[in-house]
Amino acid sequence: MEQWDGNEGTSAFHMPEWMIQFADQKQEFNKRPTKIGRRSLSRSISQSSTDSYSSAASYTDSSDDETSPRDKQQKNSKGSSDFCVKNIKQAEFGRREIEIAEQEMPALMALRKRAQGEKPLAGAKIVGCTHITAQTAVLMETLGALGAQCRWAACNIYSTLNEVAAALAESGFPVFAWKGESEDDFWWCIDRCVNVEGWQPNMILDDGGDLTHWIYKKYPNMFKKIKGIVEESVTGVHRLYQLSKAGKLCVPAMNVNDSVTKQKFDNLYCCRESILDGLKRTTDMMFGGKQVVVCGYGEVGKGCCAALKAMGSIVYVTEIDPICALQACMDGFRLVKLNEVIRQVDIVITCTGNKNVVTREHLDRMKNSCIVCNMGHSNTEIDVASLRTPELTWERVRSQVDHVIWPDGKRIVLLAEGRLLNLSCSTVPTFVLSITATTQALALIELYNAPEGRYKQDVYLLPKKMDEYVASLHLPTFDAHLTELTDEQAKYLGLNKNGPFKPNYYRKAIAA
Repeated sequence: MEQWDGNEGTSAFHMPEWMIQFADQKQEFNKRPTKIGRRSLSRSISQSSTDSYSSAASYTDSSDDETSPRDKQQKNSKGSSDFCVKNIKQAEFGRREIEIAEQEMPALMALRKRAQGEKPLAGAKIVGCTHITAQTAVLMETLGALGAQCRWAACNIYSTLNEVAAALAESGFPVFAWKGESEDDFWWCIDRCVNVEGWQPNMILDDGGDLTHWIYKKYPNMFKKIKGIVEESVTGVHRLYQLSKAGKLCVPAMNVNDSVTKQKFDNLYCCRESILDGLKRTTDMMFGGKQVVVCGYGEVGKGCCAALKAMGSIVYVTEIDPICALQACMDGFRLVKLNEVIRQVDIVITCTGNKNVVTREHLDRMKNSCIVCNMGHSNTEIDVASLRTPELTWERVRSQVDHVIWPDGKRIVLLAEGRLLNLSCSTVPTFVLSITATTQALALIELYNAPEGRYKQDVYLLPKKMDEYVASLHLPTFDAHLTELTDEQAKYLGLNKNGPFKPNYYRKAIAA
């Protein structure tokens, strides 16, 4: 894997003039706005975002008819029909949600204001596949303000906010997504983003790798004009490294997932708050005294464990990595194997990024009314397919909540059919996503404007300077004041007074 080195001219990150001005006026970030199924086309290699066994309408608009958006003829107010959403008439409600999100995304809004004059993404044609939420909408509209053309699909069949998708479509963005897509719908939407006459992408923004996989499989010649890929999930990054190792990665790729700002903020702090929100909305349960096992003690696992412990739950942890395992022990959690506690726990949460973490054998041994859910990006962690057998009965309780009932009457509560709990069943903190979205935007700008030869066909980590820059942009929101090194102190530490303050390997030490 290529490393950033500020001392090498070909690989160094050069801060453009608008970014320097941007950094000098960070105090402006604290100013906030005042207004308030069909036959499958394909199968993903990891089946990370599809594998749907039951149709599920959006809980936000359950009164809508059941007609598939693919069968509707819709146009926005400008007469365009280059989109496919649940109901374009919901656009006004979605716009209000986007305006609320803008207030909690100060750095991204300032980036839009500062850089739109220079338009660093002029000529960029970005195809994206992410969760379509109000926060993503702010990112998309920022990319548009910076000069990019965008086409977008959803990376998860349950996480799309229909009203937000409608607002984006009304604003002229070709969006193809709705909550409760089938597997065939999922791939159809991605194909509609990519396969369009007279338009070819030159940048990819992916979350999970399904979009990249689809282009490699169906339209490999497109990579001749694609300048790079920006990927934010552990699942998608894993796929990129597999392609690189096999010599099949034909464009540079930015690994946003392992940036410090993503690991330490989105993964940790976002999940620390959203795990409770997702569980409470779906089950109305009380956490005090409940026994919970969290599979995986990376940043997502750490956030989940901290939140549940603070609510009075008894938390167990499973881990394969001895370093993460030791961290769990020293944080006061008991390290166990899943088999040791599976009969007694009330909640099972997976967040490993792996597959078959919870198997049918585990599911058979769970106690009555045990809640099972996943906080990882991929739906491969829980073996949901093994529950689709004649002897088991599925009973829909509410949207994203199913009882799976055994012949003896025992039942488990399965949330979101094993998909990502927080974005499928609740919402996530906007401010944290501002950090990730700003990182994604800067990564796109860097890859798109990089001179030929700076990046090879490999997977790159973001420069430490960019990580620190994104963090600094959000500090004024808290009225925080950084201490500055004196010349003597900087010389003693061997650092530049303006950073970076940590070496490249720092991210590896904390990105557990």
